[in-house]
Formats: sequence, structure tokens, C-alpha cells
Amino acid sequence: MSESTTRDHIVEAADKLFYEQGYEHTSFTHIADAVRISRGNFYYHFKSKDEILDAVINERLANTRSALEQWEAENSKPADRIRCFIQIMINNRDKIKLYGCPVGTLSTELTKLNHASKAGANELFSLYRTWLCRQFMLLGRKADADQLAMHLLARSQGVATLASAFHDEAFIRQEVRILCDWLAGLKEKNS
Repeated sequence: MSESTTRDHIVEAADKLFYEQGYEHTSFTHIADAVRISRGNFYYHFKSKDEILDAVINERLANTRSALEQWEAENSKPADRIRCFIQIMINNRDKIKLYGCPVGTLSTELTKLNHASKAGANELFSLYRTWLCRQFMLLGRKADADQLAMHLLARSQGVATLASAFHDEAFIRQEVRILCDWLAGLKEKNS
């Protein structure tokens, strides 16, 4: 394994474990075991769990930016782009039922721990908020674009939390339909 590949595998394994077990309950040993490397090799790449956390957050930010760019490239209409955001609850429903939203769970945990990286984790929400706000503005909702973006973020977090609590896929599908209908109603008002 090359150095960058080993580092990438460490970040990927840590991201998965932080999501599934939580940051606080994931140790160096858990991550090293998942990647199947010695602790010495592990410490060559990362000196602390906080360094790994920063790398995970940066990777999540990069992946989110990439997804947002892809949605824009593949969809010419802002309503279709917003629908892509809503559909991530369906696309990730199996993981959401088990662990909740990866962004929400990490942000909540780091806030509870008063961890120095909580601002970085919250940047993921800011990225979505800014992007959604821009889409609502393009939809003709300049006056309330940020309010609509925050409503959609809050609703998606609530859906993820309750779907995880009740392990209920039907609930996720129902809420996605309701959100898509809500979006269609907003669009119709501006047509």
C-alpha cells in the first residue's frame, strides 16, 4: 500500500467508524484494525485522533462539494437540484435507519463534547445551507430563500433522527414524498 493509499484507507475507515460508533467511542485500535495496519504505521500517518477527525471532516466537505457540483451539472432546474438533496434520504435510507444522518450525528456529538472540531463539522451544514439558499433564490424565492433552506435542513434532520429511532423506512419514504410535494408547491407559486 502506498503512503497516500494507506492514509486514504485510514480516513475512510475512520469516517465509517465515527459514523457507526461515534467519534468518542472509536479508538486508534478500532481504526488500525479496520485498515489492518500496525499502530506504528498508523502513527506515521496520524499523530492523534483529532488529526484523523480533521481529515474525515475535510474529506466529507470535499465529497459534499463534489455531490453538489454533480447535482448542478446533471440538473438545469433548481427544483430538480433541491429534489436531489431531498432524495439523499432515500438513497441512504439503510444507513440512516441504523445511524441517523452522518452530518447531524457528528455535529451533535462534537457539540456535546465541546470539541475544537465542532466548527468544522458544522461547516458541512453551512455548505448545504448556502447551496440550498442559492437554489431557492434561483427558484424565485429571494426574500425567504434562507428560511426555506433552514426549514429543509431541519426537516431532513428530523426525518433522519426519527427514522433511526424507529428504524422505519416507510416513514422516510413518506416524508420524502411530503417534501417533494412541498417543493412542487413552492415551484408552482413562482410559475
